[in-house]
Amino acid sequence: MITKEIYGENKFVSYSKERTGCRGILLKDSQILLVHELKNDFFMIPGGGLEEEESLEDCCVRELQEETGYIVKTSRDGAYLQINEYYEDYKYIDYYYICEIIGESSTNLTEMEAERKLVAEWVDFDTALEIFSRHQEYASTYEEKRGAYLREYTALQLL
Repeated sequence: MITKEIYGENKFVSYSKERTGCRGILLKDSQILLVHELKNDFFMIPGGGLEEEESLEDCCVRELQEETGYIVKTSRDGAYLQINEYYEDYKYIDYYYICEIIGESSTNLTEMEAERKLVAEWVDFDTALEIFSRHQEYASTYEEKRGAYLREYTALQLL
């Protein structure tokens, strides 16, 4: 597994809070499945936070079902990538898995995801790379988007 570090401009000298999450890569032909917050025009690779006593793989499977409606299984032995991000006094750890669709279900969005109008969209892989490659454009105006886009760009480049 590859490990990468991302440091936000607003990082503190040390962190006191940590959040672990998992993200799943779904590929079909020349497309990748992304989630799109329509309210903010914000794209991400589907995924989210690890729940208590949940394995990393189970987190990935649950998050993809909740956000996209697809039932998946991880198709590689473990995560291919770990990205550690540092913002203010937080350390965010994300594990990336390659997944395979094995069924369909309904989504189960959180209140915040529904408010942001989160939808799953199949996007041409090169278009996704282009979207995420523009991460630096948000450096002075939207640190959360800059960091997320840098994280996703890094993940896609390492496939």
